[in-house]
Amino acid sequence: MAVREVKMFGDPVLSTAASPVKDFGKSLQRLVDDMLDTMDEAGGVGLAANQIGFALRVFVFDCHNLRGHVINPVWHARGEQLQTGIEGCLSVPGVRGPVTRHNDVVCTGWDALGRPLAIRGSGLLARCIQHEVDHLDGIMFMRRMESDVRKEAMAKIRAADWWKEK
Repeated sequence: MAVREVKMFGDPVLSTAASPVKDFGKSLQRLVDDMLDTMDEAGGVGLAANQIGFALRVFVFDCHNLRGHVINPVWHARGEQLQTGIEGCLSVPGVRGPVTRHNDVVCTGWDALGRPLAIRGSGLLARCIQHEVDHLDGIMFMRRMESDVRKEAMAKIRAADWWKEK
């Protein structure tokens, strides 16, 4: 396993929709293992493959005592209840803000060996699923913020040392 470099906001891979995974097996499992190691090292609760430069529909997660991965994820809301909470992102260090998302979701997909799976998540896990699938669609969490909050977030990004180094 290996810890990979997390791509930062502004990298084109983060604004491009990821491609569906077609080949399952050992190399995909190695990618998942590397993603879990990278997420753990960075202290995150989720990580999408494009955040480490792989434009594939894969994400990993570790929240609510549930740890795993989903290949080619698709999520659906369960009910109409929404939640607003503070989100951050490993690809946008130092920037956090309120985002409204569905409170309960079901996510379907496959594991690295091609076996079907389904996860029902609420609260933080539901937020994580939606956040990571957004990444795979090329959408950063700031786009889900209210306009005035998004402007503040973008100002923080422009002032950040990691942004100035680009």
